[in-house]
Amino acid sequence: MIDMDCATPPGSGSGAHPDPAASATAVVDAQGIVTGWSAGAERLLGYPRQEVVGRPVIRLLGSDADIDRDIGSAFDGRIGTTLLRHRDGRHVAVQLRAYPSCDCEGRVQRLIVVTPPQLTESDRATGEEAFAQCHLCVMVYDSALRVVRASVGATRELGMSEEQMRGRRVVEIMPPHICRTVEDGMGRVFVTGEPEDFLVRGRTRPEAPERVWSIKVSPLRTPAGQVRHVEVSALDVTEQHLARERLALLNDVSTRVGSTLDVTRTAQEMADVAVGRLADFVTVDLLDCLFHGVEPRPSATGTVALRRVAQQSVLPGVPEAVIQPGDVDEYPESAPPVRCLATGLPSLHRTLDEAVRSWQEADPQRAGVVRAFGIHSLMVIPLRARGIALGVAVLVRHRRQDPFEEDDLLLAEEIGSRAAVAVDNARRYTVERDTALALQRSLLPRRLAAQDAVEVAYRYLPARTRAGLGGDWFDVIPLSGARVALVVGDVVGHGLRASATMGRLRTAVRTLADVGLPADELLTQLDDLVTHVAAQEDTPAESGSALDVSTDFVATCLYVIYDPVSRRCSAASAGHPPPAVVTRDATADATADATADFVDIPPGPPLGVCGLPFETIEWELPPGSLLALYTDGLVAGTEHDLGNGLALLRQCLERPVESLEATCDDLLQALLPAQPQDDVALLLARTRALDTSRFATWDLPSDPTAVAGARAEVLARLTAWRLPDVAFTAELVVSELVTNAIRYGRPPIRLRLIRGATLICEVSDSSSTAPHLRRARTFDEGGRGLLLVAQFAERWGTRQHTGGKTIWAEIELPDERT
Repeated sequence: MIDMDCATPPGSGSGAHPDPAASATAVVDAQGIVTGWSAGAERLLGYPRQEVVGRPVIRLLGSDADIDRDIGSAFDGRIGTTLLRHRDGRHVAVQLRAYPSCDCEGRVQRLIVVTPPQLTESDRATGEEAFAQCHLCVMVYDSALRVVRASVGATRELGMSEEQMRGRRVVEIMPPHICRTVEDGMGRVFVTGEPEDFLVRGRTRPEAPERVWSIKVSPLRTPAGQVRHVEVSALDVTEQHLARERLALLNDVSTRVGSTLDVTRTAQEMADVAVGRLADFVTVDLLDCLFHGVEPRPSATGTVALRRVAQQSVLPGVPEAVIQPGDVDEYPESAPPVRCLATGLPSLHRTLDEAVRSWQEADPQRAGVVRAFGIHSLMVIPLRARGIALGVAVLVRHRRQDPFEEDDLLLAEEIGSRAAVAVDNARRYTVERDTALALQRSLLPRRLAAQDAVEVAYRYLPARTRAGLGGDWFDVIPLSGARVALVVGDVVGHGLRASATMGRLRTAVRTLADVGLPADELLTQLDDLVTHVAAQEDTPAESGSALDVSTDFVATCLYVIYDPVSRRCSAASAGHPPPAVVTRDATADATADATADFVDIPPGPPLGVCGLPFETIEWELPPGSLLALYTDGLVAGTEHDLGNGLALLRQCLERPVESLEATCDDLLQALLPAQPQDDVALLLARTRALDTSRFATWDLPSDPTAVAGARAEVLARLTAWRLPDVAFTAELVVSELVTNAIRYGRPPIRLRLIRGATLICEVSDSSSTAPHLRRARTFDEGGRGLLLVAQFAERWGTRQHTGGKTIWAEIELPDERT
């Protein structure tokens, strides 16, 4: 084996060949197997002798494609530059040359001499010039993190010469927060040998503007692969970074502002997004007239009233604010916010501007805030949508030293435009919702009419979603004969149109109920009404198709009639959820558990769909039973489906109750989420029964002489009831009704007297011909009976039934307290 450190290539005495002591050498036999390896070669490529000797030389070459070319050139005695593979995997550029020789046995071998590429003095001078004149910020640091070299770009940016910086650490040149980031990066590169990239933001010197720098720290290695220095290059990417920040901010405005249809919350979302990223303090003021449902108009006095709806600051507690959210402030005509509202244009100001100084003079409190917090720059942005001025947003800087620029104004204007649309959507939704709610509440019963049939409690909760209010309604309608009608309905759809449709249906139900129609007939008449209205308002030309069904004229309805005399209940449904009936043991108190069941009412079609018939069912109710009528918003929602909702409703109704009011509250709390997605109407009615002592019935013959007997029976009953004050009126009414039935009706004839909230007189016969008022002439002998009844009775009417008709009249009773 040849001692490579002592081997001398042929002709080495001349100056034409490299010095082997400074070179890496190896011996390769004719088969390309390494037979010798010098210490210089180990230093250059990192392979120890035992890992190389006896193995092919081609495994040391950096590119397999260049094997033939590199070996051929070297063996031919030509000097060439090639890549060798270092033990750590990287490539090392070297100059390679082979010298032929023979071993001690005369076999051919080659002495391979490898040296790093030789740079000429001209090359070195060019490199020095390129580095010294480089306009990029490039610096070289040693392992002690001290400056070795600095480019002209670095000296210009840092305001120091290369001689002044040489030997200094980063902390002696740049601000502390930048220093820590850069020094930590350099330390990691010295340890890992891998380059690093990161961003830093700040000032390179106190008087320089704040910028964003892209820093790259790269290792500088010795030929042996050791990291001796690191190169730090810095590229100003402020514009690109700010552009990305602006795009990110606009994206956040689009996603975060307008998440609800609440004006105040929408404005607050805008302030929250802008603070810290664009401004240090933000206020959002809207015209006060918008909160009173009045469109903006020019002020007659020049001052403008603005209501503070949102504000935010980088400082805790928003100490810069001079008013609080909800407060109204009068702004003078010369103030930048008022001028912004008048022109519709954004404006950029320094606190030394004439407009801001005039504003401060007119408002000493704001002037004090400007001085106290060092406010130096502000922007005033109009909030306009659909051509309407809604208000202004004021963005302020006092913590950031950089003032606002034109690019910031453009960004703020775009934020204001997007936020204004969201605010206007919320404002318009609020106006429409308040209008619909006012309309709906005006159409719903404000107080229920007095009646003796049931004790009632009710709740109505409007939906709080973007869809708007629905068309749910309920009603309690006193009927003739001490009966009562309980109604619950739901118009499909939301908004003003649904509320208006609800009002029309409720009015129609009351009108039809006064006629005394049975439940199925009333729903049939109501269905016809809905169909006709829908046909008039939604023609095929308007809807686009003759098959379209306007959902604003589709409704469900449940109509229940309860008679406290017979204790019977009848009901019909037009696609509405069934009522629940709760009964308790007659011997148990109100705190005992009860049994709740849903009445099996044939589910008729919704109103306005197909015109199919409805069915009425009838059943008897014990006194004290509870009827629960409701809309689907109570039992079907986001937390449970209709089936689970009905099961939960039954469980809640079977619990012991203290009162109907408490039961209403318990049902809403158990069945509804915090934000109901649909309107909810709930009507609870506990039935009463009239004792037999409070009504009397007489069968009368169809004979005019029976009128006197009927009057006598009525007077006797009124005496027993201690109602002498209404005896004359009752006697007159009964006389006229009985006479009318005997003269124009057919037997059997029945007289019934009921003492309830009023005194009710009813006369029934088997004729279906309804009487009517007519004007009697001077010499007519008849025709005045019903006119007298109408004059003396509080109200009167006729109702049809399967056995004929009943004419009834109600007489007001004197107040018992008097």
